[in-house]
Amino acid sequence: MAAAWPSGTSAPKAVTARLVGVLWFVSVTTGPWGAVATSAGGEESLKCEDLKVGQYICKDPKINDATQEPVNCTNYTAHVSCFPAPNITCKDSSGNETHFTGNEVGFFKPISCRNVNGYSYKVAVALSLFLGWLGADRFYLGYPALGLLKFCTVGFCGIGSLIDFILISMQIVGPSDGSSYIIDYYGTRLTRLSITNETFRKTQLYP
Repeated sequence: MAAAWPSGTSAPKAVTARLVGVLWFVSVTTGPWGAVATSAGGEESLKCEDLKVGQYICKDPKINDATQEPVNCTNYTAHVSCFPAPNITCKDSSGNETHFTGNEVGFFKPISCRNVNGYSYKVAVALSLFLGWLGADRFYLGYPALGLLKFCTVGFCGIGSLIDFILISMQIVGPSDGSSYIIDYYGTRLTRLSITNETFRKTQLYP
């Protein structure tokens, strides 16, 4: 014989209603489009910088035509304007708690940029291809000794010119001052990946 609920069918309905209410509350307060982005304790609003992906959108950086880098690039870092989603409440870059409508700047997100000093990648490749046997590419990049040596040996009998063309094309050899080539911001760039004491693999954490 099945056991009956003490108060008829009202108890299961009450439990179900309470469970639905709890789930709704959790989804509203933690979802990407929650009306208020608050901390775990619910007492203080989060900083806009701490919003999750999907709760804000950032504009593309404004590119300098001469350097092909963001106009506000300083010390390898630039900043872009980010706009919290509508109905998000958080503290903006000034520390003021604001309820956003989607049109106000909430914070400025840092992005990486490169240090350039006037050396064009296209020019370097063209010099290496057509005048590499005269050492023009090395002179252009700031290596006068190697340029003179290539000039006197006709590009090491052509072998050195071929090697330099490959190294410059692959962006392995760059300007002597350590700066980067001027390359179209949305063009093809070489990104070197390495592991050092500052950039190391972290253990993946799964929920």
